Amino acid sequence: MKAMTAIATRKEQGFTLIELVMVIVILGILAAFALPRFADLGGDARAASIQGVYGAVRSANAIVRSACLADSGCDQTASTGESVTLEGQAVALAYGYPTQASILTAAQIDANDFDTTTAGTIAANNAPGTCEVTFVEATGATDAPDIALDDSGC
Repeated sequence: MKAMTAIATRKEQGFTLIELVMVIVILGILAAFALPRFADLGGDARAASIQGVYGAVRSANAIVRSACLADSGCDQTASTGESVTLEGQAVALAYGYPTQASILTAAQIDANDFDTTTAGTIAANNAPGTCEVTFVEATGATDAPDIALDDSGC
């Protein structure tokens, strides 16, 4: 009976110093290997965000063009003055494609989330280098807009 009381007393004493030191060493080793992997995810996040914008701009461009082609009253040869309505928002057209001024509306991109101060450029905020999507509107009835992604400096 005394043996059982001694074991029960031993269990209530807690961890030994060696056990605590070993746990701290193991956590330190894990942190040393994990920390570099998670240290700078900001660049990856900016790159993913601007790639999402690129996809949204390309999709919006295709949807606007399709809406213009489907509308018999839309003139694909007009450089200005035409528009289509998408989800209650008017999108200005140039040769049946969205204009630089209306691509943000068509792609539903909030100017508060990205730097849109330069016309035709949607850039990631706080990017150390070039992290942007450029949109150059159509210049003729047979030319599509030029949409380019540069995520080299994200």
